[in-house]
Amino acid sequence: MIAVVAALNVFPIKSAGAVPVAEAELSPDGLRHDREFMLVRPDGRHLSQREVPELALLHPGFDGEKLVVHTALAAAPLICAAVDGPARDVTVHRRPCQGVDQGDEAAGWFSETLGLPCRLVRFTGTRPTALGGGTLTYADGYPVSVLSDESLDDLNRRMGARLPMARFRPNIVLRGLGPYGEDSVTRLRGDQVDIELVRPCGRCVIVNTDQDTARRSPEPLRALARYRAERFDGTREIMFGRLGVPRALGALRVGDELTAS
Repeated sequence: MIAVVAALNVFPIKSAGAVPVAEAELSPDGLRHDREFMLVRPDGRHLSQREVPELALLHPGFDGEKLVVHTALAAAPLICAAVDGPARDVTVHRRPCQGVDQGDEAAGWFSETLGLPCRLVRFTGTRPTALGGGTLTYADGYPVSVLSDESLDDLNRRMGARLPMARFRPNIVLRGLGPYGEDSVTRLRGDQVDIELVRPCGRCVIVNTDQDTARRSPEPLRALARYRAERFDGTREIMFGRLGVPRALGALRVGDELTAS
């Protein structure tokens, strides 16, 4: 079966807005620069759209050296060079990891913009995935998330809605598998890349957050719960999309054809 890469999205700051790209380098930790930065509370716990939906209104860009963040919430964008330094302990969903603090200027800008004390950290160290023997940066549990256009089309048909793909924040959007075709795929192979899909993607309240306005509603999580709830590893989750681990690394482009098996 052939799947076409319909879109690629990188999220330089965990839980902030997406950067749609035409091409991305697939690294062991996922798409290059994905979830490389994270906002944390003073005690090191990560900030998420689950608690702070306004994070969706932050639009970052990172070229490997300079981070730029635009938002209507601030009078001027943040422009800062990434800095190196000592690692500090932080957590993602209570799981320990590390980051390099990006300084008082960035911390002050984010704290004022969001109206709560927080600091920006850049990933350092290593984090293992629970399954598949992979590594990741600040993503919740796996380095690559995949969803198909047809699955979203089916959800929208059921709801009588036109929700955009942005609600679901996938790294890779596929076309050609049919509704929920990704559920039965365990491998995506291209000319340069190979991704093993190791588990379904469990969904949370973030999908109920409009990524353009930060407003939250009961849908589509309620609709998904009616037909996409299942148990995985003993836990009931609402599944929509798949999570993967890179096996072969290289460039991935919109329009690429991937063999799905």
